[in-house]
Formats: sequence, C-alpha cells, structure tokens
Amino acid sequence: MSEKSLALASRGWYTFVVSNNARKEDIVRHIGSLYGVQVVDVRTASMHGKERRVGRKSTRVRNPDWKKALVRLAKGQKIDAFEVTTEEEKK
Repeated sequence: MSEKSLALASRGWYTFVVSNNARKEDIVRHIGSLYGVQVVDVRTASMHGKERRVGRKSTRVRNPDWKKALVRLAKGQKIDAFEVTTEEEKK
C-alpha cells in the first residue's frame, strides 16, 4: 500500500495486484465475493517489472511484469483493510 493508493481509497477507488491474465469480469467477481461488496467500475494497468543491478559484477536482474486493478465500489461501501487509523483514534 502506498500513499497514492490510500488517497485513492479515501475517494472510493481501491488498488489491488492481480494476475497478469485476469480479466475485468474475473476481478469484479473475486473482489465482490472476497470482501462482500458491490464493484461498480474496474480499471486495469499492466506494469513493467523494474530492472536492478545486484552482486559484485552488477548483474542485471529484472523483476517480473505485474498487473494492477483499480476498483470502485458502490456508494457507502468500503473495504476495512484500506482504512488508516491514526494514533489519536486508537486512544
């Protein structure tokens, strides 16, 4: 979870990492059944894996490509995993 995904969650868009071959219909069905919510809209993006250098010889290693899905829920619904509590709210 990043700051950007938490900011989007406060506006009703929730971000998930999904399988590279997942279709939007599959994402709607799985998120709806897993969290018990009604999904209104889905946006997907294929992300390229980053390349980095490791070891003494600075060998290039590439992380695998991945796919993310932005899911919008029906009005009034939320997913508790994305809720942020501050120290003041805990007391």
